[in-house]
Amino acid sequence: MPLVDGITYAHEHTTIDLSSLKQTEDTNLNCFEETIQEYQKLYKKGVRNIIDVTVRGMKRNPEYVKRVAEASGINIIQSTGWYQDKFLPEYISEKTVEELAKMMIKDIEEGIDGSSIKAELIGEIGTSKNEMTDRERKVFEAAVLAQKQTGVPITTHTTLGTFGKEQVAFFKEQGANLSRIVIGHVDLTGDTEYVLDLLREGVYVEFDTVGKENYMSDRTRLEMLAAIEKEGYTDRVFLSMDITRRSHLEYRGGLGYSFLLDSFIPLLREGGITEQFIGKMLINNPKEFFQAKKEEIVQ
Repeated sequence: MPLVDGITYAHEHTTIDLSSLKQTEDTNLNCFEETIQEYQKLYKKGVRNIIDVTVRGMKRNPEYVKRVAEASGINIIQSTGWYQDKFLPEYISEKTVEELAKMMIKDIEEGIDGSSIKAELIGEIGTSKNEMTDRERKVFEAAVLAQKQTGVPITTHTTLGTFGKEQVAFFKEQGANLSRIVIGHVDLTGDTEYVLDLLREGVYVEFDTVGKENYMSDRTRLEMLAAIEKEGYTDRVFLSMDITRRSHLEYRGGLGYSFLLDSFIPLLREGGITEQFIGKMLINNPKEFFQAKKEEIVQ
């Protein structure tokens, strides 16, 4: 399903469970009713699409996500792939790149985990801090194969913003379509020139950890976006919050999903970001990214 008209949150997790590694139930985000309430609130604020980047190894639950979509009215795009090395299943080492690609293609063309719900995105596929491990490289190679066959876009995870340039170099080497790739978490670099270098290569980027000031201040995010607008690279930037914990939700005293629209966007306006750029990040850019026809993508 293509994106519908309205605001898009480009990198979220409707439900996700990283507790086996994180060793805290806070990272088991399975708050069904509370999530629906927050998504309904987003709907009233004009949000119509959420890109859900929960992949294998995160306890993805396509039927759960579908029920949240139906209850909230929001169009939720679901994805396929694997995350960074620490969360990769053992079979990644055993299977071939081609076998991994076939698993993703099946999710895209037939349905996720035997359901009728088709993945419309690959990723977030991830690299570790300052490196791409051998197993991560395997996943990235398989993702490129799957993209070439199906035409769906790829979204990536960069640990604390690192290794984004190397991801782009990899995709170029593999002959992937850079205009169908978004590099995630670039706001965590705090480095505007770094992000501009990525944009100059022709990929999209995400400022997708909005509100997580323990990692990076929102004022720094504002300054980076102001510089990006000044340089004219306004057509390939997305926004999101990457909520992954129960404590991120309003019922637990967290910022909640609405923070992006209620607090961060006003901060951007106060900081001189134009309405045109804000509209592009929230509405136009994601729609452009997802609406390309398959025949225009497959090489």
